Amino acid sequence: MSDRTATAPSHDRLTTLAVCTFLLLGAVLVFGQTARHDFVNYDDDECVYENPHVTHGLTAPAILWALTHRRAEIWAPLTWASHMIDCQLYGLSAGGHHITNVILHAATAMLLFLVLQQMTGQLWPSALAAALFALHPLRAESVAWVTERKDVLSGLFFMLTLAAYVRYVQRPFSPWRYLLLAIAFGLGLMAKQSLVTLPCVLLLLDYWPLGRFAGSARRRQTSPRRREGALVRGATLVEPELGRFSFPWHLVIEKLPLLLLAGAACVVTVWAMGQALSVNEHYPLWWRVENGLISYVTYLGHYLFPVGLVVPYLRPGLNLPMWRICEALLVLSGITVAVCVCRRRCPYLLVGWLWYLGMFVPTIGLVQYGAQDVADRYTYLPQIGLCMALAWGAADLCRAWPNRRSAFGVAAALTLISLMGCAWRQTGFWRDSEVLWTHTLACSPQNVVAQSHLGGALATRGQFDEAIGHYREALEIDPAFGLARLSLGDVLLARGRVDAAIAQYQILLKANADSKLAHLGLGNALASRGQMDQAIAHYHRALEIQPDYADAHHNLGVALATSGRFEEAIVHYRQALEIQPDYAEAGYNLGMALAGCGHFDEALTYLQPVMEFRPNDAELQNTFGNILVARGQFQDAVAHYRKALEIQPDHLAAQKSLAWLRATCPIASLRDGDQALKLAQRANRRCDGKRPDVLDALAAAYAEVGWFPEAVATQQKALELATQQHAQSLTDALRARMALYQAEKPFHQPHPASAPPRHKP
Repeated sequence: MSDRTATAPSHDRLTTLAVCTFLLLGAVLVFGQTARHDFVNYDDDECVYENPHVTHGLTAPAILWALTHRRAEIWAPLTWASHMIDCQLYGLSAGGHHITNVILHAATAMLLFLVLQQMTGQLWPSALAAALFALHPLRAESVAWVTERKDVLSGLFFMLTLAAYVRYVQRPFSPWRYLLLAIAFGLGLMAKQSLVTLPCVLLLLDYWPLGRFAGSARRRQTSPRRREGALVRGATLVEPELGRFSFPWHLVIEKLPLLLLAGAACVVTVWAMGQALSVNEHYPLWWRVENGLISYVTYLGHYLFPVGLVVPYLRPGLNLPMWRICEALLVLSGITVAVCVCRRRCPYLLVGWLWYLGMFVPTIGLVQYGAQDVADRYTYLPQIGLCMALAWGAADLCRAWPNRRSAFGVAAALTLISLMGCAWRQTGFWRDSEVLWTHTLACSPQNVVAQSHLGGALATRGQFDEAIGHYREALEIDPAFGLARLSLGDVLLARGRVDAAIAQYQILLKANADSKLAHLGLGNALASRGQMDQAIAHYHRALEIQPDYADAHHNLGVALATSGRFEEAIVHYRQALEIQPDYAEAGYNLGMALAGCGHFDEALTYLQPVMEFRPNDAELQNTFGNILVARGQFQDAVAHYRKALEIQPDHLAAQKSLAWLRATCPIASLRDGDQALKLAQRANRRCDGKRPDVLDALAAAYAEVGWFPEAVATQQKALELATQQHAQSLTDALRARMALYQAEKPFHQPHPASAPPRHKP
């Protein structure tokens, strides 16, 4: 007897370890394939790989941003921090981000098993409930979608909160244990605010299996093996007196701090969603209640028959079929009555059902958000209640028919194997954007979101005609679908069909005047037609809507620079880089603008790193030459000008710059009048003799070869053009050089007063 008592705990520990290993291996087997998956173009771009606050890793400014800002209508600082850590570890390799999701999901499943086992003392029902949760196909969306990190992360803290609550219940008046409970709950809310219903879940657990509802709990000593239906405290069990019911208000009061945290999370959620909640104006409360009833039954059907799962399930119209509403009422009321009748004998049925109903409240549609009606990811935690009800129901049947335990065991194994196969297949649809949306359209051909995002995936691969076809199909289904119209405009603009693109942006802005993306797109289209003032106005409007919009700052800078407003352009390039430090194009354009304004040393800090990645950029080579001339590095400048002309022989600026340097260089060995004359003449022909700076270079070349009458005549033309253009500084310089040519003297630049040491950049 003593030997059996001594070995039982060791046996239990080994079995527990085996179950945890099974849950881990099962999760890895089903979802581990995502290590080879890519990101998808469904919020992964905005939330992860195009989110500059995330891509730079875990930094102090990024953490501050996560705590104080919202993005994609969510406030989830803990989730953002986890993405930052992934970027720190894996960069933008999607496989690493997916692996983190799998690990978090497996840990959540194992914790669920351990917490249920600790609360109930029953190993196999706890194991079955955790396995049904972990391996169900409905988990695919939460685990295989990188953006849904908030599901698996909040799930982990949900389980940690339950574990902390079990410890607190063992010593109810311990402030430190309650503090640990509150911290775990608070961190969970910082991952996803839908955990606001957790205090109500704790109240359900107080009823069963913790047995805290009774006026007084009966305690009795049992052997270590008898642990069913009670919270284990060493060898002491606390069993609920389910026959006596009196509502324990003290348990509600006990949870008031948690309820206050939940209330604060609700306020933050409303703030984060902002304008996204305006969709509720189009759906009256009675419709939302009826649609919520239908959604409950829809989720129940997906749980029992997980086939044809897609993303997203679009919201139905206002005319809901009456038969579906009646069906939902009948099913929900029937199940509720049944579990209430059985509550004394099978309390787990009532708890599991109320868990299911209650945890769905934040996402069931009473508050409409986004385009979807229901979503597989919303089932992540609510359907744990169904898993518990099924697992303990199966355990009770085994006890009722002990001779059929083997049959129940085989049925459970076959069920789990089937679920794993379906979950593995469902996870495979998340391999990349094209596979995901093709599958969605196969199941739901009228899905405008899938049509639009499939078009986006094809456009990214350069298949523009196919992309345009999908965008037009989406607009045929729903002409008001803004994403498809915006994307169509972008693709048309990329194909050079500017007028057609402008028409799409204008239609979108009529429907939504506050669309920052439409203003940006229309600004880009107008800029491509040279209508810079109108383009600048739309860029400014985009920045009024979202001040930290890096693309709008950059494109506004380009438009301002094109208009000759370099100092203003520099301001916006800098702002773009502050928002997105790795914005390479903004860094390049900032360097070019700084060089154009004569800030050569600062320009060099931005352009020198770019040279390694853009060695065949003629404009960059020419600008580098100008910077080196200003620094007195004339020979190196000649090399860059020559490189620019090798890349693009008719590059006007490089022709003019090299002609000017060959004619006016202070170092005699670098002057070459004949070459300067040929280059200047070619440049002058290209601009039809209408640029005073090019004529100035041509006059200098004439003077260098000794053709002073031609130099004077050319300089006179340059002077007339500069006067007409009100270029006062250039006019003064032209007059000074005119005097030299009239005196039959060539113009040579003075040596820089303080040229830095020569070096090859």
